[in-house]
Amino acid sequence: MTDDVFLQPGGFHFGVAGTRISTLLGSCVAVCLWHPARHIGGMCHFMLPGRGNGDGRFAEGAFELFRAELARTGTEPAQYQAKVFGGAAQLSGGRLAAANVAAALTLLDRDGFAVLTRDTGGTGARMLHFELDTGDVWLRRNASRVAA
Repeated sequence: MTDDVFLQPGGFHFGVAGTRISTLLGSCVAVCLWHPARHIGGMCHFMLPGRGNGDGRFAEGAFELFRAELARTGTEPAQYQAKVFGGAAQLSGGRLAAANVAAALTLLDRDGFAVLTRDTGGTGARMLHFELDTGDVWLRRNASRVAA
């Protein structure tokens, strides 16, 4: 049996094998972290670069949530595979999307996560399904525009 979790913009979930995390992206960015030995991981869906008010709507807030989960599980960033998605040019001529992607990559590098896969940019929406059993991310792109 699979536990299905759908993230809205600003959402965050960290779970165990048997969990599938899904989200729909436009200019927002999703970061997926997976621990291949323990089959745990999570996804954030942040909307804006920067600190904001410390919640998952902002890149730094989303990474604070990841850091808390790593501390809780006694794991280290180098043990995870990171995958980055989104950042489609939906608003502001693509400047916001590009800033979101840059924030994700900067924070992943700063915290010591290795980026295994990246699918960013473009103009269409992305639907993601992240399987914590395998670490696989299923990506579907379409031409419709969404505001994220």
